[in-house]
Amino acid sequence: MRLERFAAVQRLAVGLEEAWAFFSDPRNLAVITPPWLDFRILSPLPPRMHPGMIVEYTVRPFGGVPVRWVTEITHVVEPVLFVDEQRFGPYRFWHHQHHFRPCDGGVEMEDVVHYALPGRLAGRALAGALVRRRVAAIFAYRRRVLAERFGEPPARST
Repeated sequence: MRLERFAAVQRLAVGLEEAWAFFSDPRNLAVITPPWLDFRILSPLPPRMHPGMIVEYTVRPFGGVPVRWVTEITHVVEPVLFVDEQRFGPYRFWHHQHHFRPCDGGVEMEDVVHYALPGRLAGRALAGALVRRRVAAIFAYRRRVLAERFGEPPARST
C-alpha cells in the first residue's frame, strides 16, 4: 500500500481557545467543506467531539453517486490536537491530524493527511493525480472560508 501525504498550514487571527471551540464542534465540518462535495451528515452529533466519536456522512467526490464515509475521532488533546480516521469510505486508508499552536497574532493550524487509494496498482496510478488535485482543492476551499471567518494575522516582518 502506497501512502500519499498532504499537509497544509494556515495562520488565523483568533486565539487558540476560539479556534479549538470552532473545530471541536463537529457540526462545523459542513461549514468548511466545499459545496460541490454535497456533504451531508447522517449521524447525530454531540456539541463537542470526543475520542471514540463516530461520524457518518455522505459526499459526492466526483459528482453523481453519493459515497458513504464513516470516520472516528481517535485522539483528542485539547486544545492542541485531534485525529480523525476513516473506518469505512472511499479511501483504503485515511488518517488526518489537526494541530493547533499559538502564534504571533493568533493560532497556526496544521493539517497532515495520510491516505491510500483503493484498487489495483494501475487504477491507483491513474486516479492518484486526480485525487491529489481534489484533496488540494478541498483544503484550498477550507483555507478561504477560514480566512474569511477569522481573518489572518499580519505577515511576519523579517
